[in-house]
Amino acid sequence: MRHSLGPSAPCRTFLAATLALLASAPAAMAAAGHCTPSASGDYLVHPIEHATFVLQSGECTLAFDPVGGRERFAGFPAPDLLLVTDVHGDHADAETIAALAGEGTTVIVPAAVAETLGDAAPAGLRVLANGERLEVGPIGVEAIPMYNLTEGRLDRHPKGRGNGYVVTLAGRRLYVSGDTEDIPEMRTLEDIDGAFVCMNLPYTMTVEAAADAVLEMKPRVVYPYHYRGQGGLSDIERFAELVAADPAIEVRQLEWYPGPGE
Repeated sequence: MRHSLGPSAPCRTFLAATLALLASAPAAMAAAGHCTPSASGDYLVHPIEHATFVLQSGECTLAFDPVGGRERFAGFPAPDLLLVTDVHGDHADAETIAALAGEGTTVIVPAAVAETLGDAAPAGLRVLANGERLEVGPIGVEAIPMYNLTEGRLDRHPKGRGNGYVVTLAGRRLYVSGDTEDIPEMRTLEDIDGAFVCMNLPYTMTVEAAADAVLEMKPRVVYPYHYRGQGGLSDIERFAELVAADPAIEVRQLEWYPGPGE
């Protein structure tokens, strides 16, 4: 995993003051755009690669962990909402964020990501800490903790640095795990319509741990994503077999890793 570098000390001082102003602004002022989600609650998932994807419902477009340049998002409108989970290079890329963020885009990040963006932070930046909520037009966002539990992995994703998210859109509650293990905050989520759950060693968790957490969470649909680790791709078929213990949970396997030249 690549790591972003933070700004200089003067930039950090300026950024701290900026973050304080953002935190004190009324949540209602964050709604830069007023897109219209699908009346039926339908949504489309467009995988880009690994942790990066676009979610669309009606006229609303959301981009998650955009990296790799604007050209990877050709054919999509400027997102109404752009969400970043953590500082690592497979989740946060300042150039891609700046290229994607339009005049009406609200960009939601944890404070650690805001620090890495420095002067490149877009105008629509909003900082959320674990447990905080925000309404952006018709879209609700709650920041969920994401962190490691296993000894030897604790420093990869310390608690409080990054965010998972529960996004409420068109009456659906969609959970995006970010880089995490099977933490209690994941297991106890309720009424989740769709869950994007990571599983890759040594960074996050095993397929067995991910499946066990999903069986406790009981989302209606689960999307295994972010499953490329040091040893290659995780065994998603095994994950699906384990989750099949609860026939009420549908596993949807999408193409997260396009082949060479695609």
